[in-house]
Order: sequence, then structure tokens, then C-alpha cells
Amino acid sequence: MARVCEFCQKRPVTGNKVSHSNIKTRTRWLPNLKKMKAVVAGTTQTVSVCTRCIRTGKIVRPVKRTYKPAAKTA
Repeated sequence: MARVCEFCQKRPVTGNKVSHSNIKTRTRWLPNLKKMKAVVAGTTQTVSVCTRCIRTGKIVRPVKRTYKPAAKTA
């Protein structure tokens, strides 16, 4: 699985960690991705999305199904 948000295409960023002695070490910062169910093209799918997309409302969550017992007829 690639570490990419499926809505905004946010992906890992690379750079240098710089110590107090100014030594550069390569590092990788990963996006904060969560797996959740979302409505995509009319169907419910499990997608990997970043928390920014969840907060801003780009994700449409599916309607929770509630099951009621069948009413007894007398």
C-alpha cells in the first residue's frame, strides 16, 4: 500500500534532520493517514485518507444502517 492520501494526493516528504553539531541525516516525514469507509462514485469503499481531508469534509461517510426487528402482526 502506498502512503498516499486518495483525495488530495499528499505523500511522504524527505529532507534532512540537522543535529546540534550540524550533521545532516536524511529523514522521511509521513502523512497522517487513516483508513475509513467513504462513499466513492455511489459505492462504499475503504480508503486511505489524511486527517486534513477528514476535518475539512472532503470525505462523505456512508449512512449507518440500523436494523429494526420486524413488527409482529396479530
